[in-house]
Amino acid sequence: MNTLIRFVLYGFIALVAIVMAIILGDYGAWYLAWVLGTVMLVLISAAGAALLDAQEEEKRRESN
Repeated sequence: MNTLIRFVLYGFIALVAIVMAIILGDYGAWYLAWVLGTVMLVLISAAGAALLDAQEEEKRRESN
């Protein structure tokens, strides 16, 4: 059931993005790329911060 809910949610998000691209015309692709790029930037930054914290925690354990 959880997979079905995710599938429907992602389908809805894709549908909204496509409708926005149609409404915005020539600028739609640029706005979509901007939104997706911003989201990816935030996610990659968060992943990098989590990896840095994990490395620092491992160094603290080794020093003790």
